[in-house]
Amino acid sequence: MLEKTTRINYLFDFYQSLLTPKQRNYMELYYLEDYSLGEISETFDVSRQAVYDNIRRTETMLEEYEKKLHLYEKFQKRQQVIKEMEAAYEKGQLPEPFEGWLYELQELE
Repeated sequence: MLEKTTRINYLFDFYQSLLTPKQRNYMELYYLEDYSLGEISETFDVSRQAVYDNIRRTETMLEEYEKKLHLYEKFQKRQQVIKEMEAAYEKGQLPEPFEGWLYELQELE
């Protein structure tokens, strides 16, 4: 469950601008603020089932965006490459200019 929550949080970070305000609100409250479905339904004066359905549809949309755009997948690959470069640099396997480039890459993420 934690793995799914982490994945959805990352997908939300990457694709939230593609969601409607209502979808963003529900997802923020449920995944980032840890509200229950009942608390969200009370906040927006809708049924708990309506909140649940909206969140599930939004999760599906986020997964569809990822299938098409691969932003999270590319992010994960960049993070792995940066870690490998850091390890190689610390072992003295990379020339000196790499320290600055690594720092710049880390700042971009």
